[in-house]
Amino acid sequence: MSTLAKKYLAECFGAAVLVFVGCGSVAMGSYGASPPIGTLPIALAFGLTVTALVYSLGPVSGCHINPAVTIALWVSGRFPSAQVPGYVISQLAGAVAGAALLVAILSGTPDGQIHAGLGQNGWGPGYLGQYNAFSAFITEFVATAIFLVVILGATSKDAVTQGAGVAIGAALVVIIVAFLNVTGVSLNPARSLGPAVFAGAHALSQVWLFFAAPSLAAMTVGLCFRTQLQ
Repeated sequence: MSTLAKKYLAECFGAAVLVFVGCGSVAMGSYGASPPIGTLPIALAFGLTVTALVYSLGPVSGCHINPAVTIALWVSGRFPSAQVPGYVISQLAGAVAGAALLVAILSGTPDGQIHAGLGQNGWGPGYLGQYNAFSAFITEFVATAIFLVVILGATSKDAVTQGAGVAIGAALVVIIVAFLNVTGVSLNPARSLGPAVFAGAHALSQVWLFFAAPSLAAMTVGLCFRTQLQ
């Protein structure tokens, strides 16, 4: 297997694990139905999963597992343009695969129904704090920007990169604890797409925001880091 194929496979696998474990903490653990008590277990599930993946997949692909991370690194000049499409496609495919595995397990209840949802992101009436689209967009943009600053800063050439995984995972935990009640916290278009594919038309109709806000944040942060390097 070529080095590039290994990178794509690592990104696909990492995104699948992130969705399966992170969204599984909502869907199988049913923590999403009991905020604020359920917020910390969800935050830890996502944050610790990312930390583990950074150290295990980082040497293979850099462990982006998030199109926003790939875009930010590309805009900052730290990632080759030719690999961006392959990384993003791999991440999206992995997230859908992780959600599909989650659906397969959740369908094994006596009535065959998925009762707690799939950890899909959203906003508006009936979703967590019922915030509107404006609040959801601002939250996703700012939270993603904070997360990406940590990632790009912790992995820069002047940083103590051995601790990058801990910093990135810890940042994700804190962000989820702070903002879960607004959108469920995406920061990652792949993480939002995977569950939405199986969660129904309403979830799919809202996915655009979880592509747009993190992508815009990624371009903004990437440009700031690119400017800093020049």
